[in-house]
This record gives sequence, structure tokens and C-alpha cells, in this order.
Amino acid sequence: MVVSGHRTRVDTHVKVLNRQVVETAKARGIDVLVYAPHFVQLPDIRQRAARFSDDELLVVPGREVFSGDWRTRRHLLVLGLTEPVPDFITYEAAMAEFERQNAAVLVPHPRFANISLTRAELSAHADRLHAAETYNAKLLNWHNKRSESIVEELQLPAFGSSYAHLSGTVGEVWTQFETTIDTETALVEALKARVPRTVERRHGLHRHLQKVVELSHLAYENTWQKLDRIFLSATEPTHPCQMAYDGRFDDVSVYWRMLPSQQSRWVGSTRLTGDNQLALRDGSDIAAIASRELSVSWCFSPLDCGCRIVTLPACL
Repeated sequence: MVVSGHRTRVDTHVKVLNRQVVETAKARGIDVLVYAPHFVQLPDIRQRAARFSDDELLVVPGREVFSGDWRTRRHLLVLGLTEPVPDFITYEAAMAEFERQNAAVLVPHPRFANISLTRAELSAHADRLHAAETYNAKLLNWHNKRSESIVEELQLPAFGSSYAHLSGTVGEVWTQFETTIDTETALVEALKARVPRTVERRHGLHRHLQKVVELSHLAYENTWQKLDRIFLSATEPTHPCQMAYDGRFDDVSVYWRMLPSQQSRWVGSTRLTGDNQLALRDGSDIAAIASRELSVSWCFSPLDCGCRIVTLPACL
């Protein structure tokens, strides 16, 4: 239940959760953390959030869902889910599922790079969104000023977060709600009811130094870590074709199922993957199809191979 007469500090989006994170959050006066790591299934997030919650700090499980494929991806921060929702499904399918579950839908880092909702998309979907981020501790000041300007113009409720990928960033930014929030349900209700809040942040040299450290981590995350995830690791646990989703999202998946026998084939110097599903469907040799359709090029992602044999919307 949301109760008036008290203020609650919420760091609305962190990617890391351990004992050091909890100690830092408490030392900085944070009452609630929203833990929403990438590519982790909801039951696992819930379990870890419960493990680190106590009487001083509430950890609320969330999911930053990647809707669309790598060209049209849009990140959405979702709280209050009762059933798992995968990444890599269409934006409309994701929104429909969030609405079915009465979840709170937030927009992290609007207009940042090619992974966020644009101004036009924010305007078009404003009545379906419960808040948009106006200050993100990891982003540069001009990014945050641009976000704040758009959110104010569209009269969307605001939120801020540390977006901490490292424990030292936790609590650098928070959303201060003018109410008591002591449960996951209370936070979801506060967001959906547009309870008054302000976005606050720490000041001083430490904040600037921590931003540099986080940006360095971002570089690592988008180079070696991404290469490891895409080319060396197994399919993401939040891929819609994982068994955990029981085929419920097959018809709205933007990628095809990668079958074990097809997850790593090479044609010349190019790795072909199970996304070349034309080969799997008609039983033809994958190399023959590649050479027949068009020249083979480097595959930037096993989720969407650069050789462009065919693009199809659903899992097998």
C-alpha cells in the first residue's frame, strides 16, 4: 500500500546486486533498489532480490526488456511482472504482455544511442508509459538534459537512477517519492498513480570519477563482453525460444530458434548460425543456400546473421 506522509528514496535501476551494493545503498540513504540485470530470467531475479532485502533496504525485482531485433531494439524497464517476459519480441507484443500483467512500464535512457525510445515514440505511446528517465548517472550531462527536456515537454512522470553496473555507483542518483514505499506492490502503485516525486543526485568529485569508471565499464561491456555473449556463449536465457517460455512467444519472436546442430557452422571465414532457418526448414545444406542466395558476409550477431539468407518473424 502507498502511504502519504513519508519520503522514500528509490534507486530505480541497478544491474548489480551483492553485499557491497547493499552496504553502499544503505550508507547513501537509499530505501529501495530496483534490480534489473540484463538477460536474467525473472524467477532468478526475484530470488536474488529477496535474498538481499531486509528491514533497512527493499530490493524490488525488475526486467529491462529488449524489444525488437538489434536494428529496432527498444529497452523498457518493467516492474510488477507476475510471469516471465522474454527479450527479442516485438515492441507491441511486449507492451501487450505488460498491460495484461498490470505492470509498470518505464523508459530508461530515452533517445540514447539506438536502444531507446525516440521522442516520436515517447509521444505516440505516452498514455501507455508510467515514467521516463530524466537523469542517469552513467550518461553525460547533455544526454540527461536532453532527456529531461523531452520528458517535461511531453508531461511524462520522471524518474532517475544510478544505472549502476558497478557497486560504487549505487545511490549516486535516486527518485524521491513523497510517500512510504515498503513493498514491490507499493512501488508499482506509486509509479502507475503518478505519485509526486523528485529526481535527486549526489554532488562532488566522486560522482564525476565514478561516471568515468562506469563509462569505461560500458566500453568493456560493448566490446569483449558482447563478443563473448554473442559468439562464445550459449543462447541468452531470456531468448523467447528458451524452454522457460513454453513457446508462448513463438509467433512474436523477432529471431528464429537456434537448434544445437546449427549453432555454429562456418562457410569460408563466416560463421553461420541457426538463424539461417531456411536451411533448417527445407533440409538443404546451409552452405549451398548461402552461396545460392547471395555472397556470404561477416555475421555481426548470431541472432541476425549478416549473410541475410532470409528474415522470418517466429521460432520453429
